[in-house]
Order: sequence, then structure tokens, then C-alpha cells
Amino acid sequence: MQPTSVRNAAFRRAILSIPKGKVATYGQVAAAAGYPRYHRAVAQFLQSERTDRVPWQRVVGAGGEIKLRYEKAAEQRLRLRIEGVTFSGSRVNLRLHQHSFHR
Repeated sequence: MQPTSVRNAAFRRAILSIPKGKVATYGQVAAAAGYPRYHRAVAQFLQSERTDRVPWQRVVGAGGEIKLRYEKAAEQRLRLRIEGVTFSGSRVNLRLHQHSFHR
């Protein structure tokens, strides 16, 4: 396996472990996958991954910010609301919905 494939598989496993109604930041996903400081690589992985393979909506920016734009941002917000995630203004209420990865 190529190093990028190994890393992406680790990102996929981490994202799949985020339960419905919870979110994790790009940085949390990277760290949980064993690649701290690779938050941008998590974003690139999600851009290239088929959206039906991972619950992409559960990954948000630092502070609970939705980093996507336009229609994708609205879709992410809607998907999260359907899962029971609440917002404080434009940000996910991380106090209630932030997932904690256990190693």
C-alpha cells in the first residue's frame, strides 16, 4: 500500500467511528488516525472520497465551524440537524456534540 493509501485508510476508520449526533474536527480526525497536524490532508481526503462511503458531515473545522461553502455547507448543516446536532449561531455546539476518540 502507498503511504497516502495507508493514511487515508486511517482517516476513513477514524471518521467511521464518529457516532451519529457527534462531530469531530479535522485536527481531531488527523490525530486519532495517528497523523497529528495533518488536518489539511483530512480535508483533501474528504474532497476525494465518495460521499456515500463516510459520514463526511460529522467532520467540522476548529471551533465547530462548517468549512464548506454554498450548497455543500447547507447540506452539511441539514445532515447534522437531522442527526440531532445543535448549533450555537453558525457553529456546532461542541460542548454537547464533540466526539472524543479513545485510543
